[in-house]
Amino acid sequence: MRQSQLFTKARRETPKDEESRNAQLLIRAGFIHKEMAGVYAYLPLGLRVLEKIKAIVREEMNAVGGQELMMTTLQPKDIWEKTDRWDDSKVDNWFKTRLVSGAELGVGLTHEEPIVDAIGEYVSSYRDFPFSVYQIQNKFRNELRAKSGLLRGREFLMKDMYSFSRDQEQHEREYERIVEAYFRVYGRLGLGDITYRTHADGGIFTSRFSDEFQTLTEVGEDVIYLDESKGIAVNEEILTDENLEKLGLDRSALVPKKAVEVGNTFHLESKYTDALGVSFNDEKGENQSIVMGCYGIGISRLMGVIAELFADEKGLVWPGSVAPFRVHLLSLGADDLADETYRAFSEAGIEVLYDDRDLRAGEKFAESDLLGIPYRVVIGKRAAESGTAEVKRRTEDSAVDVPLSDLPSYLAQKA
Repeated sequence: MRQSQLFTKARRETPKDEESRNAQLLIRAGFIHKEMAGVYAYLPLGLRVLEKIKAIVREEMNAVGGQELMMTTLQPKDIWEKTDRWDDSKVDNWFKTRLVSGAELGVGLTHEEPIVDAIGEYVSSYRDFPFSVYQIQNKFRNELRAKSGLLRGREFLMKDMYSFSRDQEQHEREYERIVEAYFRVYGRLGLGDITYRTHADGGIFTSRFSDEFQTLTEVGEDVIYLDESKGIAVNEEILTDENLEKLGLDRSALVPKKAVEVGNTFHLESKYTDALGVSFNDEKGENQSIVMGCYGIGISRLMGVIAELFADEKGLVWPGSVAPFRVHLLSLGADDLADETYRAFSEAGIEVLYDDRDLRAGEKFAESDLLGIPYRVVIGKRAAESGTAEVKRRTEDSAVDVPLSDLPSYLAQKA
C-alpha cells in the first residue's frame, strides 16, 4: 500500500480524553477512531491487525475441531427465561431493546442459550459427540464505566466457542484440548511467557471454578496470585484457604501480580442443555444430558494488550505475527529506486507500506516509529550511489546495509 493513498494521518498530539497508553497510541497512529467511551472504529491499519489476530485464533480453533458459524446479535427473550438469565439481577451489563410491537430483545453479550437452541435441531444420538462450534463476533456490554482503551469496552470483538460432549469424561478431554489451543494462540501473539491459567469464580456461567487466562501487566485491573514454580495462578476474588486447598496450592508460594484477562473458559455441565430441553439417546436408547463448555477470547482486547505491552517511548511495536505490514519502506529523495523496491517487495509477497509522500526525513522516521511496523527500509540518495538500503528493525537501535537486490530474500528470512 502506498501511504499517499492512505486516508489516515498520524497525529502529534495525545488525545486528551484517553488515559490508557494503548488507546492513545492507536488513535495517534491512525489505527482506531473513538466513537464514544468504550466504542472504537477500526481504521485500515487497525483492521489489518485485528484480522491477523482473528486468523491466528481461527487457525487454532479449527485445529481442535472447531466449526465456525455466526449467530445473531439480537436474541429472543423466551430462551433466556428458560435458563433464568433474562432478569437484570441475574445477568448484569445487558443492553436490551424492543421491537415496534413492544416485544423485548437482548443485544448479544454471550450466546449459550442461542447456541443450544440452534444445535437442538441436529443432535439426537451419542454418535453426534463430541463437537465444538465457535464464532468471532461483536459483543455488547453495558459497562458502568468503560476505561483502559480497548481493554474494557461497551462494544468489542470476541471469539466464543461452545463444546458439546456426551458425558463428563469426554467433556474434560475436550476442555483440556481447547485450553492447550489457547496457549498456542498466546504464544503466537508473543504473550505466551507472561500469560497464566488462573483459577477464578464461575460467575453467571457455572458453580465450578472457571479458568481465566491472565497476562501480566501493571495496567491490569485484576490481581492474581501466581505460583511461579507451577505456572498456575488464582484470582484474588477466590483467594481463601478452602479454595487453595481444593486447588492444591500453597499460600506461601503465591506472589501477587497485576494482570489483564485475555481469555476465559467455563465448565457449564448440563445447565443450559437441560433448561432448553436438548438431550440425546445413548447406546441403550436412554435419554441423557449433554455436557457443555464455553471458551472466550477477547480479540479486540488482545490488540489493546499487545499495543500496551510492547510499545516504547517512540510508539507502537507490533510482533511480526500481527503487524499491519512487515516492512515500512521510506523514500527519501530517490523515488524511482524506491518504486522499484516497492514492486520487488510486492512481487515477493512481502507486505509493505510504502511512504512515498513528500515529507521531511525526520517526519517520516518519527511516524515510522509510531506505527511500529517490524522493519524499516530507507531508500535515499545514498542507496542510489551504493546499491544498498538501510534496514532497521523496530526493536533495535542500529541499522544494517543490505544490497538492494537481496532485500526481498533478506526480509523473507527474518522472523
